[in-house]
Amino acid sequence: MTRLQSTLHRIHLLDVHWCIQFNAASRHRLILIFFQLISRLGNGVFWYALMIGLLLHDSAHEYALVLKMLITGAITTCIYKILKHKTLRPRPYQVHQHIAVGAPALDQFSFPSGHTLHAVMFSILACTAHPELILSLGTFSVLVAISRLVLGLHYPSDVLAAIGLGSLIGCLAITIVP
Repeated sequence: MTRLQSTLHRIHLLDVHWCIQFNAASRHRLILIFFQLISRLGNGVFWYALMIGLLLHDSAHEYALVLKMLITGAITTCIYKILKHKTLRPRPYQVHQHIAVGAPALDQFSFPSGHTLHAVMFSILACTAHPELILSLGTFSVLVAISRLVLGLHYPSDVLAAIGLGSLIGCLAITIVP
């Protein structure tokens, strides 16, 4: 085994280990229900409500922000769907019998986490325009990311990659369309 293969194998083992550790929390009913709710809100409900709330401010700035969020969200959806179908990584609960699935998966593949990707990207866009939202949106985004692990739907590497990609796309959207 080459050094690279050995390193990748160790990373994979850590990924599985932490996936199992996070998923163990789902055995507690209240934790499971809490993260199911967070995950459900992260499906889009929370972000659509945020956009509607921004539009209720009734300013041209808010309309521009919401339009940027919608366009960037659509582009991001295309990117993550392409990645999922190129990588074809099965979800943790599909591979490891001791990982319990805590919510229905919205699609077949694991990499990257679309929930996390959108949470990070939308938070960056919204917080750039409204820094007062950093604490609430940051907290919600972290909870969305954790929910994907607790519910057995993603590996930590899926979530970390989504954080990186969501950050990149959010920052590019701000840079390209200030």
